[in-house]
Amino acid sequence: MDSLKTFYKQRVELHTGVLGKVKGLLALSSSIRLIVFVIAAGFTYFFIGDTKLVLGTLIVAIGLFLYLVSKHTDLQYKRDKLLALIKINETEIQVLERNFYHLPDGSKYKDPTHFFAQDIDLFGKGSFYQYSNRTALNQGSDMLVEMLLANDLDNISGKQKAVAELSKLPDWRQEFSAISVLVKTDTTTKTIVSWLAGYKAYVPKPMRYVSYTFSLVSLILLGGYLLGVLPGFPIFIILLAGLLLSGIYLKNTSKLASDANRVQSTFQQYQKLILKIEEQGFSSDLLREKRNAVVSQKELASKVLKEFSEILGALDQRNNMFFALLGNGFFLWDLLQAYRIERWIGEHGPKVEQWFNAIAFFDAFNSLGNFAHNHPGYSYPQLVDNGAILKSVNASHPLLHPQKSVPNDITILKEQFFIVTGANMAGKSTFLRTVSLQIVMANLGLPLCATAAEYSPIKLITSMRTTDSLTDDESYFFSELKRLKFIVDEIQKDKYFIVLDEILKGTNSLDKAIGSRKFVERLVASKSTGIIATHDLSLCEVSEELPQVRNYYFDAEIIDNELNFDYTFKTGVCKNMNASFLLKKMEIVE
Repeated sequence: MDSLKTFYKQRVELHTGVLGKVKGLLALSSSIRLIVFVIAAGFTYFFIGDTKLVLGTLIVAIGLFLYLVSKHTDLQYKRDKLLALIKINETEIQVLERNFYHLPDGSKYKDPTHFFAQDIDLFGKGSFYQYSNRTALNQGSDMLVEMLLANDLDNISGKQKAVAELSKLPDWRQEFSAISVLVKTDTTTKTIVSWLAGYKAYVPKPMRYVSYTFSLVSLILLGGYLLGVLPGFPIFIILLAGLLLSGIYLKNTSKLASDANRVQSTFQQYQKLILKIEEQGFSSDLLREKRNAVVSQKELASKVLKEFSEILGALDQRNNMFFALLGNGFFLWDLLQAYRIERWIGEHGPKVEQWFNAIAFFDAFNSLGNFAHNHPGYSYPQLVDNGAILKSVNASHPLLHPQKSVPNDITILKEQFFIVTGANMAGKSTFLRTVSLQIVMANLGLPLCATAAEYSPIKLITSMRTTDSLTDDESYFFSELKRLKFIVDEIQKDKYFIVLDEILKGTNSLDKAIGSRKFVERLVASKSTGIIATHDLSLCEVSEELPQVRNYYFDAEIIDNELNFDYTFKTGVCKNMNASFLLKKMEIVE
């Protein structure tokens, strides 16, 4: 951990030093723009009686000022990216110190009906999502959640290689994340894709040639006037003609400009993200496949997106009244840019969704690579088919502090069921969530919190936190029955690893014991694999009749009138329960 903190602290210092230099350049840039403005104003005042010189001064001043504004904007972007990089590294230092409760917790993704999300602290305060998520884009976050919830067993080896490769590219990951942070837009990528797909062109195709011809004539007339060859009256005529022609399409152009303004920022930032993907070569098949989605022999997506961003920016110049007057009057600026936008949409619009998805993928996988980088002691599970579903050495829960957690060895064979007993607070629930999360992480391609692991891919399904529903007038017991019915139905369709915590809690002890035993027998008969935690010691007797069932427990001891736990996973049935002791210890009963 110390080496990781040093790594992030060094990057904070590096970016802070560069930030100071950029801030100095920004101050200088502002001063230069002010000087240009003052000089232009002075020349304009000095030449006030000479229309040609005033017009020439204004044209030169506007061109120079726009160039300086562009350079100043570039410096501002560089400053903002450095600030983002500093924050990224500071966040990693905080998370290494187990201070991550201020990060997004993903509560909006909670789904009590999901196969396992409700039970294993995937979302919410202190969740695995809050601890591991570093996505900066909404679409990237959605894709990461989709991966977490997918129960997807395809290409786990490929995912592992992709995660391992990204874990070794911290600087590239941070650059990508910093650029992603700067994407500020109220328009979602889905909205943009929908807009592109449904766009209806309005600019006549010949308008391209009309615009170029009109611009050439305007330049000739302006040049002739400035050189004293032509009178000024033709300039007024062509200016009026240009404004009238542009006005015919004003309503449609204004609508296009409004839509373009909403998406321009996204395209500007996404172009930079695409460029980062293109710049980095990858060796793992999965990353190369995703990179190839934006790189082709015919064209680079970054170049195409940059072109579109520049066209959108060019159309946005119409918001400057002075520029709009001269640009449309002399060059039919709005119509030319509208035509270019429509041509771009026709040629490249259908590919935009693919590019957006590639960006979201890298945003999501950056989180996985970052997680692996921050846990160099974790092990990628070896994928096997030797009879073991999960075999982890020194397994712990990743959300527990390493200095406080007690690792355990776990070996669960196919079609084997563990019945786990133990005193209250002895570690049963944590153990269930450890095993469950290891399966989720393994399917995602992540390294596990274990010194070594073997894994035969399997889907996960759980029932640990069933709740009643006042809204649906549904009792706790009926809610649990529905969950168990859901599990029974699903295991008939596919193989699952089943994790249950104290089933049939909503009924009396005798009924619970009988029902629980029958349910275990049903699961074993279906050749499922899993774990059941219970306080009902009578359930352990089923192991005498069913060889697939093994008994394990977590113990508690009372030493010097204090309750002590070793949190160690042991073979057998728990004999020491602590409810009575705790009632007395807390002076609830005598």
